[in-house]
Amino acid sequence: MKTLKNFLSLVLVAAAFWAGWKFGPDRAGSAARPEAAPAAGEPLFTCSMHPTVRLPKGSKCPICFMDLIPVESSGDSDEAPRRLTMTAAGRALAEIETALVERRNVALEVRMVGKVDFDETRVSSITAWVPGRLVRLFVDYTGVPVIAGDHMVEIYSPALLTAQQELLQALRALAERPDDRFAGLALQAAREKLTLWGLSAAQLQEIEGKAEPSNTITILAPASGIVVKKNGLEGMYVEEGTEIYTIADVSRVWVKLDAYESDLAWLRLGQQVEFEAEAYPGEPFIGRIGFIDPLLDQRTRSVKVRVNVPNEAGRLKPGMFVRALARAELTASGGVRGSFLAGKWICPMHPDDIAEQAGACSQCGMPLVTAASLGYAGDAEGAEPPLVVPASAPLFTGRRAVVYVEVAGERPAYEGRVVVLGPRAGDDYLVHEGLRAGERVVVHGAFKIDSELQIRAKPSMMSLAEGEPVKTPAVALEVPGAFRESLVAALEHYLLLSDALAADDAAAAARAASALQQALAALDAAALAGEARAAWAKDLATLAAGAAQTVAAGQEIEEQRKGYLVLSEALPDVFTRYQPVLAGEIHHFFCPMAFANRGAAWYQRPAQLANPYFGAAMLRCGSEIKEP
Repeated sequence: MKTLKNFLSLVLVAAAFWAGWKFGPDRAGSAARPEAAPAAGEPLFTCSMHPTVRLPKGSKCPICFMDLIPVESSGDSDEAPRRLTMTAAGRALAEIETALVERRNVALEVRMVGKVDFDETRVSSITAWVPGRLVRLFVDYTGVPVIAGDHMVEIYSPALLTAQQELLQALRALAERPDDRFAGLALQAAREKLTLWGLSAAQLQEIEGKAEPSNTITILAPASGIVVKKNGLEGMYVEEGTEIYTIADVSRVWVKLDAYESDLAWLRLGQQVEFEAEAYPGEPFIGRIGFIDPLLDQRTRSVKVRVNVPNEAGRLKPGMFVRALARAELTASGGVRGSFLAGKWICPMHPDDIAEQAGACSQCGMPLVTAASLGYAGDAEGAEPPLVVPASAPLFTGRRAVVYVEVAGERPAYEGRVVVLGPRAGDDYLVHEGLRAGERVVVHGAFKIDSELQIRAKPSMMSLAEGEPVKTPAVALEVPGAFRESLVAALEHYLLLSDALAADDAAAAARAASALQQALAALDAAALAGEARAAWAKDLATLAAGAAQTVAAGQEIEEQRKGYLVLSEALPDVFTRYQPVLAGEIHHFFCPMAFANRGAAWYQRPAQLANPYFGAAMLRCGSEIKEP
């Protein structure tokens, strides 16, 4: 009996091992391995629960044993790994919605808070110009309004008494010797001395008229305003420079606002700001931005914005709390549309001194310059609007933004693209790079497209390289024939540079790069307009930098090749945008081993490959790129 039990146990264990081998996950998984894949062209079937399964007709899912269903052909190709092609029914089921990428005026309201403050340019002090004793203070407390020329304080000073006596002696000397030149100079010097000590012309006339010195001199208010500080006391002895009063003119005040750093793109000097004070709810006040602090407050991550506000009625009191609103429209160049300072002339030291034409500053006499030359003027009303995309289009993954662009074709297709976005304006984002006007982007259903790409093991928003460069597809532009001919002449020097580097001839390469540099500098882009002009400005900067780097390398051929790489990487877009037609056939090659396996392409005229990145070391390394 014991032997029989042992035999039955062995049978059961063997049966369990056989079942595990037959139906276990390893055995089931083997059915989905590559060797079980159908032949090329044979239709595939998948599991509705496990879409990664791909098997021929008649199979069951090796994971859940459900019947397989046909896989719809997507039409995707290896050349478009980020592209997802869908059926019309699939598109409707996923509720995919798209919107147009377009150039459009967008406005933003920037809200700020702050306080009213004194205009620092309208604050003045009354100080003692000579040592003495304060005999009488005419203004007894702060808050008293004064007008320029009002009496403020009487001071007794031995120095002033002596200076008056010198003045009277000079007068008597001149009266006795009218023709004495030195007597006239002495009188002039005595008058100037008292003037520099703060006496007015009327006070000098009074002293000369009485023909005797005064024991005390009255100090007058140098400007109109409110006495905001009183430091002097009657009987107090003061030294030269001692501050007695501080006067502030509040007919114009400053409103100091706090703007977050994310809002700085929407603020410009001269821009109008509307605000309300807590003391006058519902009543708007208007001012213009006169200064934007160049330093950021590290604690609050904000910048002080100063608004100049007229206050003739004196209703705005320094210290009042205000809430402000600035409205702005950005242009494609990043400027604010319709700036108040457009076409105006200003003083470099006093930007508040604004004129309609050239002249001199009314405050310091400096020549006025155009506001545009100092970066104060915004763009004209007719400036090109910015490129915008709906805010629901981009998918954010850390520092990157990815959008799905609709690709034209027989069936709906969408392709992921990394973009560089500007500030958000309401329901839109400004686009700096990655898209062009006229394209359509997914604004609803982008996550579904991205999820499907992940299921198909294709690059998605989570797998795109962090440092991947953003590139807007180049399109052909309309350019004048003369410009295209000049560009052809410049590109001939590039082809000579390709030949020289392939031949390891550093001297010839330097000459070709120098000639290319001169040809680029001589190109006349004045006839270009609109998008062509903006595109050429960027392309020229890249080409010029590559040529300059090659020239600067001198006879160091490896350094020359680094500059040559900059040129070569820029040329595909140059050929697409400006369509230069060079004489003879031009060939486009690629070497995957250049620059430590980074890979690099180039153009050359000979049909036989001649690698400019390696020269004789690996002259035939690479393959030709077949242009579409």
